[in-house]
Amino acid sequence: MKTLTMGVEEEFVLVDRVTRAPVNRAPEVIRGAAGELGGQVQAEFFNAQIEICTGPTASRDALREELLRLRRVVGAVARDARCAPVACGTPVLPPEEPLTVTDTERYRLMARHFSHLITREDGIPRDDGLVCGCHVHVGTLDHERALALAMHMRPWLPVIQALAGNSPYAHRQDTGYESWRAVEHARWPTVGPTPVLDETQYLAHVARLVKDGTLLDDRMVYWHARPSEHVPTLEVRVADVNAELDTVVLLAILVRGLAATLLPRVDAARQPPRIPGPTLLRAHRLAAEHGMRGIGLDPVDGRERPAVELVDTLLDFARPGLDAAGDTDWARARWARIRTEGGGAARQRAVFRRHGRYSAVVDALATATVGS
Repeated sequence: MKTLTMGVEEEFVLVDRVTRAPVNRAPEVIRGAAGELGGQVQAEFFNAQIEICTGPTASRDALREELLRLRRVVGAVARDARCAPVACGTPVLPPEEPLTVTDTERYRLMARHFSHLITREDGIPRDDGLVCGCHVHVGTLDHERALALAMHMRPWLPVIQALAGNSPYAHRQDTGYESWRAVEHARWPTVGPTPVLDETQYLAHVARLVKDGTLLDDRMVYWHARPSEHVPTLEVRVADVNAELDTVVLLAILVRGLAATLLPRVDAARQPPRIPGPTLLRAHRLAAEHGMRGIGLDPVDGRERPAVELVDTLLDFARPGLDAAGDTDWARARWARIRTEGGGAARQRAVFRRHGRYSAVVDALATATVGS
């Protein structure tokens, strides 16, 4: 079994070091970090967030080392800008200044075209649209093969989403969700499960969405798994960004292990599992709301099962791909630790219970983001 490469894109919110609220300082941080990181540090839609991007690698250890390096460089530059990068799906505290949109032609056009999503009726920018995800790329795959693989991976992505939940708080409130990011992000067009389409149907469908103004271009396809339009990969987009670095690496190797396990079915032209749309949507809703602390839906038969058992099932199912890359023992050890200690959302709530302050939650996230 050929070992696939993997890469990770992480989005961080920039928070002021004193107020811990989101601040519009991305241009300053990107300028400072670009000398060392080049295009591996990038702007995102709002000036209160940035993105780091690894290169492709087949090595779990190399991926971890690169993520750690990128985080530390950005953290050091951000300190000079009196802010800190924080890995959480939604900001814990609301901004104390209006969010501003990154000054590029594309983002300005998006802001005008989708103004109803980012501004209130009185024209003031919304402060609840800033969300940060973790996107995992696996390759090398041509567009048609990546799309077919996305069809086969659909039933398993709610399990990945549940494992990655790291946004229980938003705007100084406990949302009751493990991933409030999933709720906020779903306001954008095409966010959701990948529709079952072959290559020809996919291209025609996206062209229609662009023509009728639903999307600006094919880069705005936000399905949970999609063929990348700029690199030869499948991009999986269901995860919250996580502060704990080993959780990010676990997500990456699980996505790769799952992809490697399913690729023989893709190459044999086997039909992907047919799952009713409402069932798949419910699986994602349960993952967003309960994460690993409640029930989910079995990817095979749709039955309700404890979410932690579904992660065990995913590890068993993806074992051929994990074994091929030498990742099985590491993945099981990391999962055992998360199962005992809790994932990102549980860690945030534990900090709040200990300290009773949302600022303490932000501080813990900031420390873990750059000091893992």
